[in-house]
Amino acid sequence: MLIYVIFGVFALLSWLVQHRLQSKFKKYSEIPIPNGMTGRDVAERMLRENGIYDVTVTSVEGQLTDHYNPANKTVNLSEGVYLSNSVAAAAVAAHECGHAVQHATAYAPLKMRSALVPVVSFASNWVQWVLLGGILLVNSFPQLLLFGIVLFAMTTIFSVITLPVEINASARALAWLNGSGITNVSTYEPAKDALKTAAYTYVIAALSSLATLFYYIMIFMGGRSRD
Repeated sequence: MLIYVIFGVFALLSWLVQHRLQSKFKKYSEIPIPNGMTGRDVAERMLRENGIYDVTVTSVEGQLTDHYNPANKTVNLSEGVYLSNSVAAAAVAAHECGHAVQHATAYAPLKMRSALVPVVSFASNWVQWVLLGGILLVNSFPQLLLFGIVLFAMTTIFSVITLPVEINASARALAWLNGSGITNVSTYEPAKDALKTAAYTYVIAALSSLATLFYYIMIFMGGRSRD
């Protein structure tokens, strides 16, 4: 029963954080940046001022779908960020450019996360089926569950490594926004709050993944103890 309570708690926390993030994004999307720059303008300026000229800023569909793609060197901003002149748009655009700066400066945690992408992609496709089969056969074929645990551990490591990557990107974004004068006394704190709230989603995801990994390990150990 304890594990179901833990899962329930993390599911509730995840929903609350996502709801809070959407609420804050909507709130800070209504606060304009004094200089009139859009998310695209902010991104392009931050890239230039960091000496990055081989990264393209593009627009993608959806809400909060913003991301940096190191494979083709693109900062992809959602429609609500790309053309918006708001604190939220500036914060998100600068955050994604923070990843571009990490890539350009060979930031170690980002390199580690990128190296794990092929492994995590493979693990994500198979882990649920391997774990299900492993749980059903834990007494007769425990090695299958152990393999599933290894696969799930890869996704957990990826989730944990993501934390410093995202936090560092936000720190770079806030330092640049403040130093370049994009934000001022009245807009810096909202930008900081928006990025801090977004970071909580990664914290919850990492903790949830760790708790789930621990659960599968307990099942494996329980099956081994009955041998």
